[in-house]
Amino acid sequence: MTDAYELPMFPLSAVVFPHAQLALNVFEPRYQQLLGDVQHHTRRFGITLIAKGSEVGGGDERVNIGTLVEIEYCTTSGDGRSTLIVRAVERLEVQEWLEDAPYPRAMVRSLPQQHFTGAPDELVQALAEVRRARALLSEASEVPALCHAVDDGWTPDSASWILCALAPISLYDAQQLLEVDDPSVRLAHLRRHCRDVAELAVGLLEAGDEPTLT
Repeated sequence: MTDAYELPMFPLSAVVFPHAQLALNVFEPRYQQLLGDVQHHTRRFGITLIAKGSEVGGGDERVNIGTLVEIEYCTTSGDGRSTLIVRAVERLEVQEWLEDAPYPRAMVRSLPQQHFTGAPDELVQALAEVRRARALLSEASEVPALCHAVDDGWTPDSASWILCALAPISLYDAQQLLEVDDPSVRLAHLRRHCRDVAELAVGLLEAGDEPTLT
């Protein structure tokens, strides 16, 4: 088992998959301090989904499976707010939450990475399901259709994660996918989630309603 180490944490109402990017606006003083600290060292921190509560002010309940992210871009405005883009490096598991002083911290360990060893058709089928679900949602909402191809510079390992990031699914379903170790099992769940979304979208479109994900 990988040894645990201390890591600054940024709980969010978001799930970040390995290899995917996320844009963040940082304005709360404690996270400004986190940002200042990590920029002078590893440029890395952890992100976990907030299961209950608010991103601002603390007092939230957090899940224990998240991702280690690395800052790729950061700019700070005159009022002290920062805009940054991070890329998820790997999954992590929180072993123990530490005191939020001056910002959330935890003892974490890296989760083992399983390589994709399935058939290429698994990725092609998953892409098709993601594309269909987004296309249906785009007809009645602000979710854009998918323009990516499966050979957009992705490796099989990265594709098995990036397709999850592109899928128009709920945070609950996304967190479930993040916690799946086996890429083929993860893709099977992803296809099922996308079929459910597509079916919901078709039904709501026929009724003249706007699809929503909960």
